[in-house]
Amino acid sequence: MSLFRLSIVVGILIVAVGLALSNPTMDDYIRFVEQELSNAMDRMDPATSTREQQFIRQVFRSQSKKLLESFVRPNTARRNWGILSYFETHVADTTVVVLGLGGRFIPLQGVEEATVKIGRMAF
Repeated sequence: MSLFRLSIVVGILIVAVGLALSNPTMDDYIRFVEQELSNAMDRMDPATSTREQQFIRQVFRSQSKKLLESFVRPNTARRNWGILSYFETHVADTTVVVLGLGGRFIPLQGVEEATVKIGRMAF
């Protein structure tokens, strides 16, 4: 085996180990969903009064952990493929599919629709 081929193999192994070490966990996924819900709160309808928006945000902040633990975590299946994870959540008649790779999340299906439905559940 030439030095060039050996270098390529070693490089691929280093990348694979790095991806495996940064593979998102279920807790990382829950934090991602919480952030998505928070972003949805920030994009709230501007026609809603400021006082109502503040109330909704305050309720969300105080109840988001309970909401996520009771609705999202039990309805999520994680498939761990070593260097990446596939998260599939069934909540509020919606299927959400997210790919976790390198500590990042890539929404594939249903994130916006589920975010709206989960946000409504909080109220």
